[in-house]
Amino acid sequence: MTLRARLFVTLEGYAVEGGFDRAGEPMTCYAPTIGLGRHVGPGAADDLWRHYEKVLDFVPTLGFAGVRLTVEWARVEPRQGEYDEEALRRYLDVVRYARSLGLDVTIALVDAVWPSWLGQEAWLLPWVVPHVLAHARRVVETFANDVTGVVAFTQPDELVTRGFLAGTAPPWRRSALTDAAFANAQIEGLVSALATDEIVGPRLVRTSAVTSLDVAPEDLLEARRSLDVEEIYVRSLLRGSGPTSAGAGLLALHGNEWRVNAPEELLSALR
Repeated sequence: MTLRARLFVTLEGYAVEGGFDRAGEPMTCYAPTIGLGRHVGPGAADDLWRHYEKVLDFVPTLGFAGVRLTVEWARVEPRQGEYDEEALRRYLDVVRYARSLGLDVTIALVDAVWPSWLGQEAWLLPWVVPHVLAHARRVVETFANDVTGVVAFTQPDELVTRGFLAGTAPPWRRSALTDAAFANAQIEGLVSALATDEIVGPRLVRTSAVTSLDVAPEDLLEARRSLDVEEIYVRSLLRGSGPTSAGAGLLALHGNEWRVNAPEELLSALR
């Protein structure tokens, strides 16, 4: 059986790192509603900001070609024009550690959250466009010699659907069809601009798919065989905490120790 797509597992910073949307921490688009008590933020999450290496050690044995790591924009630019070089260096250390394990690393530039200073309606605002492009170039330049791929938006369709149609994510709109179409067009325009950018373009992953851990093992194998994409991202290595957490994770924390937490049938399909 020929498997066409390379399999990556995701690590989505906001849900697993800890250290967002509390006093003195980087603030995201979720900060206003967390502050109002409408839902619970990630809090300390899994504390991966200090301990990414502990979970990365498991990835080679699980059968993945690599990891997709989100470089959280709110962490590296917590205020407009103020860049946290120490945070970028930490992410670079994580990337290099993964590479030392023989893993490829695709970095994601925008996932389900963005810095609070961009505003709740970020994807409707034309002035946001140059900030996204500058952020992408800055991050990719930093990681250029270490990463094997770049994803501009992890799930752009879901970003628009949840934010402007379902009302389950910022900016918490329901059935805003016109604004959803505008946001979708702006995001598509950003991806097109990054595809032709001399810094970002050569590293951009052109075709990919996302699957969850609740898919049947045989369906996962079929997807790997049949989908005409470069990379398939399995969500996620860890479940995480807060409003963007995944439905399940391949690892679970038992006391102070991470352990594999998945049925053998799924693990066999991954390998």
